[in-house]
Amino acid sequence: MSLTQKLNVLFKRKSIKYGVPFLILMVGGSFGLEQFARLRYQFSRKQPVNPEDMEKYGVTMKKPEEVTLDKEYERIKSLNIDEWENKRGPRPWEETQ
Repeated sequence: MSLTQKLNVLFKRKSIKYGVPFLILMVGGSFGLEQFARLRYQFSRKQPVNPEDMEKYGVTMKKPEEVTLDKEYERIKSLNIDEWENKRGPRPWEETQ
């Protein structure tokens, strides 16, 4: 058998015909997705929020000492959740009055 005949027999096998392109796609795809993930984390905000900046936009922030897990639990525990009324919000296609 010549070299071309051996290659033809090799390329006719299903594992070579379908398996190798699949593996190339998986490995290449992971490297491609790595680039997109790198961009995502490169341009994400990583700075803490300053209360002074938030006051410019009209958001009042509490001091970290004022908000604790225990205080919030007690505040939520005191809410009356047995007597409430479901209020339907306006839909974009409905006319507002």
